[in-house]
Amino acid sequence: MNALIAVLPGDGIGVEVTAQSVRALTKIASRFGHTFRFEQALIGGAAIDASGQPLPAETLALCQRADAILLGAVGGPKWSQPDATVRPEQGLLGLRKALGLFANLRPVAPHPAVLHASPIKAELLQGVDIMVVRELTGGIYFGDKQRSATEATDVCRYTLVEIERVVRLAANLARKRRGKLTSVDKANVLETSRLWRSAVDRILPLEFPGLTFEHMLVDSAAMHLIRKPRDFDVIVTENMFGDILTDEASMLAGSLGLLPSASLGETARGGLYEPIHGSAPDIAGRGTANPFAAILSAALMLRYSFHLETEALALEKAVSDSIVAGVLPADLSAPGMPAASTQAAGDAVIAALG
Repeated sequence: MNALIAVLPGDGIGVEVTAQSVRALTKIASRFGHTFRFEQALIGGAAIDASGQPLPAETLALCQRADAILLGAVGGPKWSQPDATVRPEQGLLGLRKALGLFANLRPVAPHPAVLHASPIKAELLQGVDIMVVRELTGGIYFGDKQRSATEATDVCRYTLVEIERVVRLAANLARKRRGKLTSVDKANVLETSRLWRSAVDRILPLEFPGLTFEHMLVDSAAMHLIRKPRDFDVIVTENMFGDILTDEASMLAGSLGLLPSASLGETARGGLYEPIHGSAPDIAGRGTANPFAAILSAALMLRYSFHLETEALALEKAVSDSIVAGVLPADLSAPGMPAASTQAAGDAVIAALG
């Protein structure tokens, strides 16, 4: 495998955790005989500071020719004042749209060694293994927006094509897992959700016979994620619901610092991989950020963009072995116990890779 990886560290702790992810990929390449070439570019607040734009043309050009993209995080209070017209998040949204990355995959599987980090009872977490598939290019984030001094409007819009393609991707994933798909909407209130539900009811029985599926309203799903998380296999939902539910689901794992994500389009090439956590400017530069989610995002890159399943499993095992060995950053360590630095956590993964 000879691949070009675009590296977009972004803002805050994105710079620190992405560096550890690059180290892990470099080690994988050495161990398994691959060549990974890394080229770095600006996005988000760092790009605004340098060029005035959250997604510079040269960054987009790099991503369009890369085989995969590794991203850290974007955002921070410096660029998010209420009257700001250019925001770091526009860079990420623009990149997803430009590359046609319509499906965001977020696996949630609590690690047995750090169940103490979750506020949820341990007996509810055992055996939880969820894949959330979030639609990325439609919905309220991309609808028309207006604001005056006394009124604001955000339009939520979906096309049938946008719904069908993400439902099919989620159904294919469910068929390879435990065979159950939960479609989450708000069909009792929203017309976009009614269109969504009708598409699910038409596609799944016809194209995926034998797949068990159900509909669940988003408020019920939010409660069910905490009460009976083992009931879920694959969840598919629209953009904003997916954003909210996956942050909630991170509490099952104990920390945002353990959850990776993959953003995919029609083809595997050019997928974007990032931890689901934000830029955490309050701890940026301290060397205390948890790099595991960024490293696990690299494992998803190996799996989905490069089809290197053995390598992906090796990297995931290295993270798991590090956790079992007690190399726990501050967000995972028990009260009164020493916390591993970002560098130490990365070192442990490299050592575990052998």
